[in-house]
Parts: sequence; C-alpha cells; structure tokens
Amino acid sequence: MIAAEPVLVTRARSQWWDVWDQFRSHKGAMVGAAIFLAIIALVVLGPLFVDMESGIKSNMRARNEPMSLQYPLGTDRLGRDLFARMIAGGRVSLAVGLTAMALSLLLGTLIGVLAGYFKRLDGPLMRLTDLFLALPLLPLLLVMVLLFREPLTAIFGVELGIFILIVSAIGITSWMQTARIVRGDVLALKEREFVLAARSIGTPSRRIVTRHVLPNVLSPIMVSATLGIATAIITESALSFLGLGFPPDFPTWGRLLNDGVPFLELYPGRAFWPGLAISLVVLSINYVGDGLRDALDPRIRGR
Repeated sequence: MIAAEPVLVTRARSQWWDVWDQFRSHKGAMVGAAIFLAIIALVVLGPLFVDMESGIKSNMRARNEPMSLQYPLGTDRLGRDLFARMIAGGRVSLAVGLTAMALSLLLGTLIGVLAGYFKRLDGPLMRLTDLFLALPLLPLLLVMVLLFREPLTAIFGVELGIFILIVSAIGITSWMQTARIVRGDVLALKEREFVLAARSIGTPSRRIVTRHVLPNVLSPIMVSATLGIATAIITESALSFLGLGFPPDFPTWGRLLNDGVPFLELYPGRAFWPGLAISLVVLSINYVGDGLRDALDPRIRGR
C-alpha cells in the first residue's frame, strides 16, 4: 500500500503583508515612523512620569533655571517647567493636527469622489475647489479666527471653543489638494474594466463607489493624510506664534515658540526646543508619507 504524499496547506499571504514589506524597506519611512511614535508616546505617557502641575503653576524661586535633573529643559521667566509645558503643548498640537487632518480628509475625499464619478457634479465642485485654492490661506484663517472666536468661546468655553475653531478653520481651508488628487484617480478608475462590468450588471452607484472606487484610491488618501497632519501642525503653530491661537496660559508648541522668541539671546533653548519638536514631527510625517506612497502603489510594490 502506497502512502499518500502529505499536502502542505499554506495560508494565502495578505496584501497588507506586501504593503508592510515594501514600507519596511524604506529606511527613511521607518526612521520617521519611529520618531513620530516616540513623540506620541512621550506626550501621551509623559504625564505618568512628569509633574504636569509644574508646567502650569508659577514658582518665582525657580525662574530662569538652566537644564538639570529636576528641570530637563530648564524653566521660564515664571518658574514653570519647560519640559512639562512641552509635553502639554505636544498633546494639544498633535490633537489639532490629527483632528484637522481627519476633517480635511473627509471633505477632500467626499468632494473628489463626487466630482470624479458624477459628471454633472464635476464642474461645480471643481470651480468651488478652484475658488478655495485662489483664496489667501493665512488672511482667511485670521479672519475666521477673529469672527468666530468670541461666539465659540461663549458657547463651549475658552479651551474647547478655540480648539473647535482652530480645527474647523484648518480643515475647511486644506481639503482642496486631496479633492483634486482623488478626483483624478476616480476619473481613471471609473473607466476600468471591473467598474464597467459592475455598472453593466446594474450595480448601484453607491455600491460601486464604496466597494470598487474608494479601496483603489486608498493610496493617495493615505499620503494626503500624512501630509495633512504636518500642514495642520504648522498652521496651528503659525496661528499660535501670531498670538491668534490658544490663550497664553494654554501651551502649544507654537505658543511656546512665540514666548521664547524675545529671549533668544539670553535663553535660546526656549525657542529651540519647540521649534525642534515641530520640525521633527513634520519631517517624520513627510517620510512616513513617502513610504506609504511607495508601499501602497502596486507598481512599485511589485519590484
């Protein structure tokens, strides 16, 4: 009696493993992801190891202290721990960046898909996109902050009202690039064979968009998401630097940078550390975006 040969059963390799392999081969993306995750871990877990009250309460006996074990980044002119304020500022800046990115991505993807798939909506939505692109960004943000600061703070309080205002202003003024990129990909995708086949058998447009179009524009959406976080953090920092962001006693990296500029000659670290944090986050996110673009592109992933 001849024994049957054993049959090896292998599990199909997921496409996401191929994406991870390609992403892992991008050294810059891996370094950027490590730096970004380290910064997130620091601002999230920092309050477990750092007395955050020392970054809020004034201590005139410890004013202008240099870097030490007790104060890793020194203290400011009111004796507040700069390391604790950096952690608190990072929580606010990253929260603004992630939330504004989500809002911008939602608006850009929605408008891009509608404009690309439905021909009758293409003209009006693209003219609306061109209108927003033609508007000067910073003056528009300043006008929005000046107009809506008082009503929102009266309804939601100072911190939450300013947070909603900053996130809404950044999200509403930064969706245009995502919309144009998504529209271009949708225009190409809706003429592909699998979309035409789905349409020929009577598949509703909503199902075609959700099942066939959106999964195939994931790559530009993910890249736009990473770039959107960096843009939102820079914009919030610019508004805080100009004194139009969060209140002075509510630290963000932009506000800390603004507070440190008058003391550049005597205490350069006060402006250096928040500037370095902003630069590291933006650079790391940009490298992660480059890695995601290569990993999610099947033409590159197959190499």
